[in-house]
Amino acid sequence: MKKIVKIHPNDNIIVALADLSKGEEIHYEKEKFILVEAAQAKHKFAAQDFKKGDDIIMYGVLVGKAQNDIPKGSLINTFNVKHAANTFKTGKRNTAWHKPNVSKWEDKTFNGYHRADGSVGTANYWVVIPMVFCENRNLEVLQEALVKDLGYGRNKSYHSQAKQLIDLYKSGKNVEEILNAKLKIDYKTDTSSRLFPNIDGVKFLTHDGGCGGTRQDAQALCGLLAGYITHPNVAGATVLSLGCQNALVSILEEEIKRRSPNFEKPFYILDQQKIGTESALLTEAIKQTFAGLMIANENSRKPAPLSKLCIGLECGGSDGFSGISANPAIGYTSDLLVALGGSVILSEFPELCGVEQNLSDRCVDVETADRFAHLMTTYNDRAKAVGSGFDMNPSPGNIKDGLITDAIKSAGAAKKGGTSPVAAVLDYPEKVTKPGLNLLCTPGNDVESTTAEVASGANIVLFTTGLGTPTGNPIAPVVKLSSNTRLFEKMHDIIDINTGAIIEGTETIEQVGERILDYVIAVASGKIEVAAVRHGQDDFIPWKRGVSL
Repeated sequence: MKKIVKIHPNDNIIVALADLSKGEEIHYEKEKFILVEAAQAKHKFAAQDFKKGDDIIMYGVLVGKAQNDIPKGSLINTFNVKHAANTFKTGKRNTAWHKPNVSKWEDKTFNGYHRADGSVGTANYWVVIPMVFCENRNLEVLQEALVKDLGYGRNKSYHSQAKQLIDLYKSGKNVEEILNAKLKIDYKTDTSSRLFPNIDGVKFLTHDGGCGGTRQDAQALCGLLAGYITHPNVAGATVLSLGCQNALVSILEEEIKRRSPNFEKPFYILDQQKIGTESALLTEAIKQTFAGLMIANENSRKPAPLSKLCIGLECGGSDGFSGISANPAIGYTSDLLVALGGSVILSEFPELCGVEQNLSDRCVDVETADRFAHLMTTYNDRAKAVGSGFDMNPSPGNIKDGLITDAIKSAGAAKKGGTSPVAAVLDYPEKVTKPGLNLLCTPGNDVESTTAEVASGANIVLFTTGLGTPTGNPIAPVVKLSSNTRLFEKMHDIIDINTGAIIEGTETIEQVGERILDYVIAVASGKIEVAAVRHGQDDFIPWKRGVSL
């Protein structure tokens, strides 16, 4: 296994692939480096002597400026380097790309749920949605009434652990004995009790919006909710409205029609202020939802071409290896799917800072490039106006594991998008309508971004992580990929795929990318249940169009 790597020929900093000791001598491509100080794996050291103000280059782009003189072999950190990124402008188109060989998958299909609008789902869920946070409690009552008896309880339960501790306490055990007690977990994996075998679950999308914010917030929320109702993974929906909120049912209906002009799914709207008593509202909601499930259960999985897949590309809890292993691996998967006629979504605009020129040049036309530039610039300006520009994006965990500037983080994050042309640029919460690579304006916040990608049409999400995160989604399988083997072994219960073999040198990016596509096909066909689904990880956070990084 190599100890270090230079990612791009023009880079002037080197990545440590393993822990390096102070004074250690490292040879790389006929060049010798002597470590001035220890460098942990995932961190970087200077490949040359830097003077104050010199450019720091990684992934072939500007990622920072030296804040003082940095001797060759010294560790790069937040004290001697600050964020910097090149400016960008709309220039010549650079849409030529080397399409990967996809002959292996050209005749392959996945088994999905076909919808009347021509889309195909990788799952079949019923959703219950509040138009406003005032209805959240009613959703909780409906969830209690419907989920367990229909056979959709979670597979793993810790409820019995409290009972075990109660029994130990009653038997006279002391605090130390309680802390050292070995507790059992109840596993319930039997799905044969499901009344509707073709329905994967009933999901309840509670949120804190719908009223009290701006009218733009209400419009965006209705667009997001419409994205879920019309989503190929959704069989039908029950909507609860209070009746007086900003997020009006009429706005929701307009957004649904915009996404699906011939919308035909079972769809029930209940207005509490019109119906009257809470009990009448809930009784009617239970009856209508049950009737809808009867209709939705008539749909079953059938073969569909891989071009019907729309994959969201996401990262969270990133580390210094994410941009070297997991992100470029799903970037290659992205290229494979685009070559097969499918769609992919790259979001998290604060994490594209510094690579705008490359993405702009890859846009299929000038209008698309101009829209990308406008969204990026407007977003960053709004962040700066409240003292939080894109440069403040990296989290403490990112920095601790080697992503010390936003540009370093962004250059690695952009690798998720592969090399194909940018077919379209979408503003939140627009729907994907074109095959190929789509750029979607969202925050870098994991859940807000994943929530948005699914609303835009992603029927599977590939989510890379270097530190570990359990993030999931109510209706789309979120495949979790670790950037390193150590994380995979440590948090194997929430990680689905390990890409650490790239760091170890036992697999190439292309080999892992192909392996990921095969896994995606199995997940899309319902043959594999990903960890986030097993754990009931139903994260759902709408984005209020304020500053969220």
